[in-house]
Amino acid sequence: MSYRIRFTLRAEDDLLRLFDFLLGQDVAAAALAESALYKGIEALELFPFSCRKADAESDNPFLRELIIPFGTAGYVVLFEIENHKTVTILAVRHQREDDYL
Repeated sequence: MSYRIRFTLRAEDDLLRLFDFLLGQDVAAAALAESALYKGIEALELFPFSCRKADAESDNPFLRELIIPFGTAGYVVLFEIENHKTVTILAVRHQREDDYL
């Protein structure tokens, strides 16, 4: 079964914020980070349940996090499995950020 991936406006804003930050530092790194993020997110089309639950105390077993390694840290993608056809990306953050903004 293949899931359709959709992004909330917040998640799209997060991606732009993360790319803008890297573009100011290193254009090549920004391109590599973009590729890593989208390849990681692509895996959710087939295996969204392989990711860890976002909050062990949450009553929602469909709220999950995908860890995407990049360099010495990486990114965390918060998503929800909406139904048997759709995965919604809710937010994206760098692992060194405190929490989802």
